[in-house]
Amino acid sequence: MRWVFQEPDKELVEKLQTEFDTSAAIAVTLANRGITSLAASRDFFEPAVGQLHNPFIMKNMDQAVARILTNIQSGRPIMVFGDYDVDGTTAASILYLSLTDFGGIVNTYIPHREHEGYGLSSKGIDFAAEQDIDLIITCDCGINAFEQIAYAREKSIDVIITDHHIPDNRLPAAVAILNPNQSDCDYPFKGLCGAGVAFKLACGIGKKLNRPLKDLLSLLDLATLGTSADMVPILDENRVIVSKGLELLNDDPRPGLRALLKTSGLLDRDITVGNLVFGVSPKINAAGRLGDANRSVELLTTKNKSLAADLASKLDQENRRRQDIQEKVVNKALLKANAESDLSRDRAIVLAEYGWHPGVIGIVASRIKEEFHRPTVIIAIGNDGIGKGSARSIAGFDLYEALTEVSDHLQNYGGHPMAAGLTLSEEKLEDFKKAFLSFAGSNLSEGDMEPRLKLDAEIQLNDINNRFMRFLELLGPYGPGNMRPKFAARNLKVAGNPRIVGNGNHIRFRVKQERTSFPAIGFNLSEHYENLINLHLLIGRGRFRFIGFPLKIKGGTGSPVRAVAIFDNNKNV
Repeated sequence: MRWVFQEPDKELVEKLQTEFDTSAAIAVTLANRGITSLAASRDFFEPAVGQLHNPFIMKNMDQAVARILTNIQSGRPIMVFGDYDVDGTTAASILYLSLTDFGGIVNTYIPHREHEGYGLSSKGIDFAAEQDIDLIITCDCGINAFEQIAYAREKSIDVIITDHHIPDNRLPAAVAILNPNQSDCDYPFKGLCGAGVAFKLACGIGKKLNRPLKDLLSLLDLATLGTSADMVPILDENRVIVSKGLELLNDDPRPGLRALLKTSGLLDRDITVGNLVFGVSPKINAAGRLGDANRSVELLTTKNKSLAADLASKLDQENRRRQDIQEKVVNKALLKANAESDLSRDRAIVLAEYGWHPGVIGIVASRIKEEFHRPTVIIAIGNDGIGKGSARSIAGFDLYEALTEVSDHLQNYGGHPMAAGLTLSEEKLEDFKKAFLSFAGSNLSEGDMEPRLKLDAEIQLNDINNRFMRFLELLGPYGPGNMRPKFAARNLKVAGNPRIVGNGNHIRFRVKQERTSFPAIGFNLSEHYENLINLHLLIGRGRFRFIGFPLKIKGGTGSPVRAVAIFDNNKNV
């Protein structure tokens, strides 16, 4: 793994150090996040509702709001059609709750992953027609639903698309498309997720109805969950959404979220983005991966605490079953990758198999990508000969661009630079694999195959004090675009005997620098136990072995600080 220190402008670092009257490490960390002055830092450190942008700057917001109000005011029902993942179900929940509050008659519909696939489905449109619904609002999907929207028009159903995925040059014939990533949309922030776009639509309707914004802020807990799960940048509006949403979650979560937090062992703890991503989101996703994701919307919108507890318990059980299925597929995929991929030559991995559960292939793609540090496509081939694929990427490789380049071999695709989905026929599999590997080989270098650990700055252990810990606290909420900072500390001695802890995978020891010492733990790094023991024997003998790994050390407040241990000479760590 290559260790990469970010190198902001030195004059800027000196300026920040003077203005903030702080250490070089903190000044560098600020500069790495684009903070250029004390005055400019206030919006970052004090996210406020007033920083939210006017929803009507988003292209087509006027048309979307007007069309929705026509149905609300005439008493005609509206279908909210959401995707089956966390972002889609939270977006659908936001629109259900807000439109109902505005007086609308609202039905929600989440497609079945296996029977209907991703996005707006013909089955959903038929259901709307049967219910005499003439308006469908999509959530987190629809931007490439050309045929489906044409089918809806044949049935005299208007469609409003709310989405954030990258659009094609051509767009579906919807009544209105809300997507900040449209090339001609002037909306100043492009990083909203599906739940974020849904929230902006709710704000637009509320504004048109002269409802105060504060009436809609209770929806920010749901928007925060969607934003966290979809790994969009926690910057600009998203930083406001997540900051305020976490306050709601920590203060008085709605019944469904309270029940989910309880099953995750997170109730009455200080909830963070990481808690949502790893503790709560998998349970919501499990509903869509293995069954009916409409239960997720029911859970997120109910006011009934008993129903919420029952639904959360069932999703928790389903998530455990998902974990079992996932682990089996991961193990098979690892064997298949080693057997079928030429890792000395191929700069991407494409794996396909009959019988793999399509509900877990996204997670499997992430695991294989992490293991081999290559763009990865995992495809589950069904009995009908159709392969459903999920792809994950590494820095510097745009998956959406890659899939567009090889789209002649695909039936459908969509997504982001780092994550995407696709469908293809079995007959096209080998052609797709060859084309995708060729594109990756032309667009990735040998150096891109080496994992990198990006570090903010070098610190001394005595830099870790109450002010330093307070700075790290204020720097949150963390997430893409504002990842938790990582620091390197050199010339540290191992103090005392290292111990293997937990289930045998972790290593615990103390590090010391001059008169300052801290306990440290390296998660899943017990294989370095012998190196730490031998280090005592190497001191004074002129021998040296370099290893490095991320770890956490506890600061003065007891909160963990993510740091990096580097063995960098023959005496010290």
